[in-house]
Amino acid sequence: MNIHRRDRGSHATITLAGELDLETAHSVRVVIEDCLGDGIRTVDIDLALLTFCDVSGLNAFLVASRLTTTAGGALCLHHPSPMLTRLLDLTATGFLLDDRPLVSASRAAVADDLAAGRPTSLAS
Repeated sequence: MNIHRRDRGSHATITLAGELDLETAHSVRVVIEDCLGDGIRTVDIDLALLTFCDVSGLNAFLVASRLTTTAGGALCLHHPSPMLTRLLDLTATGFLLDDRPLVSASRAAVADDLAAGRPTSLAS
């Protein structure tokens, strides 16, 4: 799992690339907690490069959403795969999705950052 964080004021966009499962879910929770500790209140998670997400990943999103809401902010998921959209539908957690346009770096810029070793967090 590669995690790329880009901050803009009190807003952060986090791009997840790879597989989100029991082994990597903790890394997602940590980066969200770091955002909140840094004063970030709007967290957008770009899932376009996420290839797999199990219930552990869903739980990480739910915990992160609760923490962000408690801190007076908002967490939204963007560009989920059809498989993840189905998981969200089946578990009635579609409230995590947001239809507003995602303001983030281009996929090419994120890929360049990841290739250059500039991700915020790198978990195996």
